[in-house]
This record gives sequence, C-alpha cells and structure tokens, in this order.
Amino acid sequence: MSPFDRTLTEWEETAQRADGDGDIEPRVGPGLPAYLRDTYAWAYLWPASIRLLDRHPIVTAILWGNYARLQRAALAEIASGDRVLQPACVYGDLSQNLAGTVGPAGLLEVCDVAPQQVENCRRKLGAAGNVRFRLVDAADHAGGGFDAVCCFFLLHELPDDHKRRVTDSLLAAVRPGGRVVFVDYRMPAWWHPLKPVMSLVFDWLEPFAKGLWTSEISAFASAPAAFDWSKQSYFGGMYQKTVAVRRSR
Repeated sequence: MSPFDRTLTEWEETAQRADGDGDIEPRVGPGLPAYLRDTYAWAYLWPASIRLLDRHPIVTAILWGNYARLQRAALAEIASGDRVLQPACVYGDLSQNLAGTVGPAGLLEVCDVAPQQVENCRRKLGAAGNVRFRLVDAADHAGGGFDAVCCFFLLHELPDDHKRRVTDSLLAAVRPGGRVVFVDYRMPAWWHPLKPVMSLVFDWLEPFAKGLWTSEISAFASAPAAFDWSKQSYFGGMYQKTVAVRRSR
C-alpha cells in the first residue's frame, strides 16, 4: 500500500468511527494548514458537510446561479489532449467535465491537501483512466510541464501569504506557452446590489476573500512579467477569469 492510499485509509477509518451517521468532526491532523483546520473545517473536513455541499443545486446557489457559466469559462481554456492540473478538489462536476474535455489522450491531475476531499473526488470520478490524484498542498506542488492549470475558486480561501505561495507554484507548473486559469471572486461594481451581502458573508465565513477585492491576482506572483495576463469579469464584476500564459523563451 502506498503512503497516499494509507492516508486515505486512515481517513476512511476515522469516518467509520464517527458516532451515529458520521456527522462528528473528523481527525484533522497536523499536516493540514492552520487556515483549513481553523477556518474551513466545517466546509471541507466534516463528513456531513461534504455530503451536503457537494451537490449541484448547492454550488449553483452559492455562486448566485453562475456556476455553469463560470465553469464554461474555465473549460473554454482547456483543449483535448491537454495535461491539466486542478489544484484543490472542488464541489460540483468540474473535475468530471475537465476529464471529459482533455479526453483519453490527455491527463487531469487533481491535488488537495485534505485526504477526505481527495477521496470524495476520486469517488465521483470513478475509474476514469485519464485522471490521477495527489495528496499535496497546492503551494508545495513540485510538478511541471502542464499545458494548463485550472484554479477554480481556491485563492479566495487562502491567507494572502498562502495566496502568494500557491500562485507561484501554479505558475511554475506550466510549460512555455502553457496557461494558468484562475476563476474566482473580485470586487463587484459599486452599484452591485449583492456587494454588501457578499461583504458580510466574507467577514463572517470567508475572512481571506477580500484579498481579491483589493489586489489583482497577478500581484500575488513573484515574477508576473514572465506571463501575459488577461482578465474577464462576470455578473457585475463579482467574478473573474484571469489567465496567465507563460511567455516562450
């Protein structure tokens, strides 16, 4: 048994030891980042939350009906045959659709620092032959040579110092001419009726999200000049797709 499979087995045994229907908080271990243990355990580490939140209607509601549109925007940057890195398992069907887009000639690598998230994503993808999984923090991902990276609503959940580490790691993962696709929040237009609502939500549940209200994603990169950057906004400016293409030497 590999260390990866052993870690997942430990998680499964922890979940099985939960009383009742498994709704207690699982063991979260010292290997998980502090921000995940302290701020997001309720969303990503508790078995009941994984079962509740990983549903298409829930994901769509959280994004105010924009989930399908934003997913299409991300998938538009991916081509058949691409080698793609997806940093962080996400709720919904993005991983399945990424695997379908790259096709049998391509590869999708999904990584996450939480073993319960990796196991949940692996369950959803089943026996897809063009997908592999890694249990690793996106900030510490050492792979390279990818055609594309699809970073879907990850950065807003990270403290700014971790945003910088993850951004640099993802930019380093693509080959010359490769692209890193960031889909995430941004500062809505001043007139947006949901701006005060989202401000309260972020203050209550997403304490690091406003880092994307005050800074461009390129500002978190150590060497932004090595990439060509473009950005599109959606839903009154509440969401963005920022694409960084590595310049050829």
